[in-house]
Amino acid sequence: MDDNSQAYARAKRRVDLLKSFFIHFIVYISVILMLLFIDIADGEGWWFFWPMLGWGIAVAIHAAVVFVAGGSIASDWEERKIREYMDRDRG
Repeated sequence: MDDNSQAYARAKRRVDLLKSFFIHFIVYISVILMLLFIDIADGEGWWFFWPMLGWGIAVAIHAAVVFVAGGSIASDWEERKIREYMDRDRG
């Protein structure tokens, strides 16, 4: 694999990570808004904070992997798994 194709593969992986984060974030916001409206209509207290908090922690971890670690955590794992499966298929 030449340098250009390796650079392209790294860039594609990064774009895929960004895309998956933004999809995760949009779904999170949509569901939390829906839960808020249900909670308002229900009138039984503010229970929607609990799923918002739990899922929000997951979104924050996802953001840290994508933006702070630069996706290196996920891509390192992915590279190791790819090598593992390739080695297993060879031998």
